[in-house]
Amino acid sequence: MPALVEMLSGAETLEDGFALTITPDWQQGRTAYGGLTSALAVEAARRVLPEPLPLRSAQFSMIAPLVGRIEARAKIVRAGRNAVWVTAELVGEKGTGFLANCVFMQPRESVLALGGYALPDGLVPLEDAPVFETKVLPAFMQMHFDVRVALPADRLQEADLCWWVRVREREGLDADVEAVLLGDALPPAVLPHLPPRTPVSSMQWHVNMLNTAARPRDGWWLIRSTSRQSGHGLASEDILQWGEGGTPAVAGMQSVAVFA
Repeated sequence: MPALVEMLSGAETLEDGFALTITPDWQQGRTAYGGLTSALAVEAARRVLPEPLPLRSAQFSMIAPLVGRIEARAKIVRAGRNAVWVTAELVGEKGTGFLANCVFMQPRESVLALGGYALPDGLVPLEDAPVFETKVLPAFMQMHFDVRVALPADRLQEADLCWWVRVREREGLDADVEAVLLGDALPPAVLPHLPPRTPVSSMQWHVNMLNTAARPRDGWWLIRSTSRQSGHGLASEDILQWGEGGTPAVAGMQSVAVFA
């Protein structure tokens, strides 16, 4: 059951990326957990940068199942004065399974500063949050993540989930890679409202990194996933992520295929 850190440290170096094996403990259904493949794409993109830069925005496309040996490759599309656009691709035995478009950019002074995303009302503090019953979680979460309930059921909307989440082995992970790895940890918010065993699948995930200095509290991120629209085989989900002190860290939107 290798952690992401171990997988990256043991990866085979390629001319424009790296190759590694996604083991079954990271699998979610027929494919690897989406947060893992997104993190691998960000790591591949980081490695081609001429100098370290924070990730500011990314678009992830989950195209086909990825398991077993994969190759992660990246290339710079454009380098501006302060921003660098990088594309990354994950390829498995059946071809391309994942694409990412990433923008890396240093923060700069802005004339406008808005307040960002407030913490949810009724939030259960981390120290008081009950541990989530792991046996009902997917295997990859049972093996690699810790989860606590951040909002009680009576504080949630109809299709709404809010958890405290951390990855157990995070030492040595780049901060942006860690944030993305955790950002897709919650199941689709519509899942509890669907018939049992209804297949669902993430298709597209867009993330904006709101604060380059945001860090988790002892590894714990607060993540909330909410769906306000679902129908015709597609659910649209908003995913928000906060770091230590309630600092808004990541704002995302995800499209989820619903096969029911």
